[in-house]
Formats: sequence, C-alpha cells, structure tokens
Amino acid sequence: MAENAASPRPAGENAPNRSPDRSIALVGLMGAGKSTVGQKLAAKLALPFVDADTEIERAARLDIPSLFERYGEAAFRDCERRVIARLAGGPVQVIATGGGAFVDEATRRLLLARCHVLWLDAPVERLAARVGRRGGRPLLDGRDTIEALESLAAARTRYYAEAHIRIDASEDRDETVARILAALPSGLD
Repeated sequence: MAENAASPRPAGENAPNRSPDRSIALVGLMGAGKSTVGQKLAAKLALPFVDADTEIERAARLDIPSLFERYGEAAFRDCERRVIARLAGGPVQVIATGGGAFVDEATRRLLLARCHVLWLDAPVERLAARVGRRGGRPLLDGRDTIEALESLAAARTRYYAEAHIRIDASEDRDETVARILAALPSGLD
C-alpha cells in the first residue's frame, strides 16, 4: 500500500501547496528518525509536534523502561493505544509514534483512518548506528542491536507497508524532511 516517495523537488519547491487536512503520523523502526524528523517537519509545516512516547510517559507518570519493567509490554501497548487515539483525534499535528505502535491492529486502523501515515524506512545497519547513540530502549536490552533490529524488521515490515507513503529515511534528517515535503502533495490528494 505504501507508495515510494520521489526524490525531493528543487530548492524553493519543498513546501506543500497546502497544509495537511489531517495529522501526519510517522511510523517505523526505532532509529528511523520519527522524533527528530517529526520536529523538523512540524516546524516546516508550522504545525505542533507531539511524541507519543513522551505523552505515554506523561500519562503513566513513568518512563518507558520503567513502564515495561513494572507492568510488561501488554500494559505499555494498552497505554500507547489510548494515548495515540487521543492524539489522532486532536488538532492537526505531526505525531511521532513508537516503533511498535503501528503493529497493533486497532492503533493501525485508527491511524490509517484519521492521519496521513508515513513510514520512515532505512536499512537495519543505519538504524543500529543511530540507536547506539541513545539508551532507554527496552526491546534492545541485553541483545545484539543488529540482530534485534533485524528481528523487529522481519516482524513489523508487513505492517509498516500499510502506511500511506513510504519515505526513504536512510539519509540525514534534513534530506528525509525534504523527501516528505516532496511526497506530501500526492499523499494529501
């Protein structure tokens, strides 16, 4: 279902012709750049940015590693589902989702119905280099990063492929934002 984004347009043509009519939800594996790219994209579109993981931590009054440790992944996913439903039903904004959010069927259906869903995709080796810079990733604890990401990619890619648009996020964040801006007009039709 996801269409591949074209190369960015020449300078001066990167902004979409109109503002999105729905929120933009960014999905993909950890390290794809959902938070960093989301902040940059929101600034370019003059929209608010919200990170679903930050909102989950606020709602649970716990950081995500503690939430996983105390209550398990099922409780985390339940909280995530409720938070994303609230965000998707709110004002038009750019939403960075957690890497596993789109795997949940109810969350996926909701995002596809209410948002423009963009899959930020990059090779596992590139993602591994990025996630090595930041801790607090419960699904990587005690595991080889590349093996863990390959396993997650094998399990999740079929869900990410349901996104409205696939964006190559293997380059730097500014290039990824340019690719998104180039893809948005066709994605908004």
